Amino acid sequence: MIEVETDDGTFYAAEDEGERGDEGAFLVVYRTPDQETRYGWYCTNCESIDNAMDAMGTIVCNVCGNYRKPDEWDAAHE
Repeated sequence: MIEVETDDGTFYAAEDEGERGDEGAFLVVYRTPDQETRYGWYCTNCESIDNAMDAMGTIVCNVCGNYRKPDEWDAAHE
């Protein structure tokens, strides 16, 4: 686990749970070290938890622009 300190407290990124981004991996972030309450994503490229995910599974880091493509493409959304 990677401890992530923010103004909102300490969060925990699981090094064994993640998704590949174009500039670095996104790791799952939890509120507690026991991994019971999922919080969001940790960008390994810039070490930030300021990320956004849409309903299609796209993840974008709001700090460095690291990007993960969605799981499935839907032409209706283009």
